[in-house]
Amino acid sequence: MFIYSVRASTLRFFGILTVTACLLIGIMAFSGKDSVFAMSDGTYRFTDVSSKEDVIEFLSQFGIRATGEAVEESSVTLPETLDRVLLSYNEIQKSQGLDLSPYCKKRVTRYTLRVENYKDESLSVYANVIVYRHRVIAGDICASGEGGFVLPFTAFEAKGA
Repeated sequence: MFIYSVRASTLRFFGILTVTACLLIGIMAFSGKDSVFAMSDGTYRFTDVSSKEDVIEFLSQFGIRATGEAVEESSVTLPETLDRVLLSYNEIQKSQGLDLSPYCKKRVTRYTLRVENYKDESLSVYANVIVYRHRVIAGDICASGEGGFVLPFTAFEAKGA
């Protein structure tokens, strides 16, 4: 026959440890990271984006009017570490309250739509929006060729509209 006794202080210690662990997990699971970014002229929402229509609505809060047809919708996996090019792209993201670094090795969806209301009609301007689990984690407004650029969403009104 085997007899084992446990003191009340041991039970209390493991009970407190369990409750603390549950609280920490709950806080991490429900913390809203990058869900709202406030600018001096307004507040932008970066959550609840799960379709092309949601992307168009998301872009409209920056004054960007995008076409209903997605030029491209693709699923990509971000690299394990950000290389030199992605680090400079991440600086653009940080200027608008976003950060790619926590999403390394994650599978994301990239939507590319044509921007209809850019002031210089000689340029083909596109909006890229990168979404992970219904949250915009990165994006830009860009044009290639002569006079090309890459801008954060928040700079569109100043430069483009």
